[in-house]
Amino acid sequence: MRIDLHTHSNRSDGTDTPAELVRNAVEVARLDVVALTDHDATTGWDEAQVEADARGIRLVRGIEISTRYQGESVHLLGYEFDPTHPGLVAELRKVLDGRDNRLPLVLERLATHGVHITLEDVAAQSGDAAASGRPHIADAMVAKGYISHRDEAFDGWLNTGGRAHVDRYAAPLFTAVKLLKEAGGRAVVAHPWSRGSDRVLTAAAFARLQEAGLDGVEVDHNDHGERARRELRAIAADLDLVVTGSSDYHGTGKSGAFRLGANLTAPDQLTRLLD
Repeated sequence: MRIDLHTHSNRSDGTDTPAELVRNAVEVARLDVVALTDHDATTGWDEAQVEADARGIRLVRGIEISTRYQGESVHLLGYEFDPTHPGLVAELRKVLDGRDNRLPLVLERLATHGVHITLEDVAAQSGDAAASGRPHIADAMVAKGYISHRDEAFDGWLNTGGRAHVDRYAAPLFTAVKLLKEAGGRAVVAHPWSRGSDRVLTAAAFARLQEAGLDGVEVDHNDHGERARRELRAIAADLDLVVTGSSDYHGTGKSGAFRLGANLTAPDQLTRLLD
């Protein structure tokens, strides 16, 4: 059984519609189970479910929540929770508003460096997304010929320390875990040792998160080398946490290395996580 528990549609920063993502999961990646985990939004669930039912693939309904822990960005995957839970809805609204509110500030900083992008340019790229974020700014820069690929915008402009970087609100990590559990969901830390979060997500931090309700760790991810995977798998074993693997697929928004099914979750781990 082929299981991919971390993908994105154009309801956040992927390039496939939810239905296209499910079709690609079946026809291209030959997956049996796929999770839709858009950033801070669940608006793609219904469309994806209709296609999944038609194609005979199991859809796991999920999300990737932007959180912060000890000053570092940490992403938290949530699965099979109640999307109408008031506390979770309110927190996600704050995160999405943070994305939208920083947009004009980023565009102002870009303009000071001769990169002239309008709100309308970004909106043309974000389309049905729940909020406009940095990937959509990057796509607008590509569309206007300033750069050739989304990655260039992050490397030189939009990442922390970049010339146009503006910080935004992210949910406190332990708060997000608590809200997911209250909403009946499962919580898994996404790519925990990438992008600087390895500095704060120590074995002791994972132990505290496990006590707070954390269910699992995304170990097999393209941002993790073999050593990181080995050490994270050992931490998960010590704490009896579920181990997941996934692609972090974004369509053409990420390189081909992040293709559907690039990393997989073992069937017994899916059973532990959801059943």
